[in-house]
Formats: sequence, structure tokens, C-alpha cells
Amino acid sequence: MKILVVEDDSDAAAYLLRALKEAGHNPDHAGDGETGLEMARAANYDVLIVDRMLPKRDGLSLISELRSQDEETPVLILSALGQVDDRVKGLRSGGDDYLTKPYAFSELLARIEILARRRKPDETEHHLQVGELELDRLSREVKRAGKKILLQPREFRLLEFLMRNAGKVVTRTMLLEEVWDYHFDPQTNVIDVHISRLRGKIDRDFDQPMLETVRGAGYILRDPSGG
Repeated sequence: MKILVVEDDSDAAAYLLRALKEAGHNPDHAGDGETGLEMARAANYDVLIVDRMLPKRDGLSLISELRSQDEETPVLILSALGQVDDRVKGLRSGGDDYLTKPYAFSELLARIEILARRRKPDETEHHLQVGELELDRLSREVKRAGKKILLQPREFRLLEFLMRNAGKVVTRTMLLEEVWDYHFDPQTNVIDVHISRLRGKIDRDFDQPMLETVRGAGYILRDPSGG
């Protein structure tokens, strides 16, 4: 994999770069947030590994800027800040996973491999459809009854997962693991907020809602026509 490591500690960066190379990957390094942002924009990386505390531009600002430009390269945040609030801030900024320093390289390696694997598109299924709702993974276009719907990157990923599981109840745990790559519940309303925004976009101006809350269980996306 082609990996960008954004880390200002030269010793920590040297260790991580060497370990990634030994594992068969192709890492690049940026020593500050501004350089990291420029490199992430200029090249097609499989995964970004970003420290939070960086000179010139902090890691969360870097990630937020990339996400505002619809850049969806998976990001693993690497930080000594490990409280729940710190992790939640990292994920809300657009990070896909969060690993606290000090870390075991074997765990970091497993996490970036999972992130990269989940990103790979299924070329045989780039177009999803549930009733009159359509999603194209290649053009990043969503329509309902021919009307275009504009989604943020996380909303797009959430809808894609719901459409792949249409007609089935999707639990909070499933969403945390598959959409946020988060393997414990941060006890926040981040899922509810995104579900509410998505529901407003795909059900607004339509008589029959598609996205329902199943009390005590999760959420379900249905074709209201029963087809």
C-alpha cells in the first residue's frame, strides 16, 4: 500500500516508516500539517496515518480540510490524546479510526489493512438501487425518483451501507464498525445526528419515508412500494 505518515517527531516517524517498509508497504513522510495536506492532495494514497499534534496545521484541521474537499482516503489518527472525548473529536473531524500512543505496530498494521480493504470498490456492484432510490459508487451520485441528492462523504458511506442491507435491521454496533470503523460505542449521538441528516435528504419532499428507526434495535431502509 501507498501510505502517507504525517508525524513531526523524527524518531517516531523513522520507526514507523521503517516498520511499514519491512511489512512491504510504500510509505511517504510529512513532518508538519501543511506539508501533509499538500502531499495528501497531490498523490493517491491508500491510507493516511496522521498525528494530532502537528506544527503549522494540527492533524484534525488537516483531516477536516480534506473531507471538505470530498477526499475520502481512509485516515488513521495516531495520538497520545486517548480520552473518549479526544477520540470522538478525532472521528467527528473525519478520521476513520483512532489509535492511542504508545501502540503495538501489529495492531496499527491490522487497522490500516482493514481501512484499505474496506475502501476497495466492488467493480461488479457500483450501482445500488432500492426502489426509486439509486446510488452510484463511481460517480458518487445519489438520486431518488430522478432527483439528485447531495450527500457529505460520511452520509454517502452511511447510505451505501444501509442500501447494501436494505430490508434488514442495521444496529448501532454495525454502523459504528462498518461506517465509522469504530470498535466500541463512544456513547455519543453521532449516529443519530447522521441518520437524522440523511433521513432529511432522502425522505424530504417525498410522501413515503424509506429510512425508519426500529426502536431498541437500530435502523432499516425499505422500499416503500414493497418491491
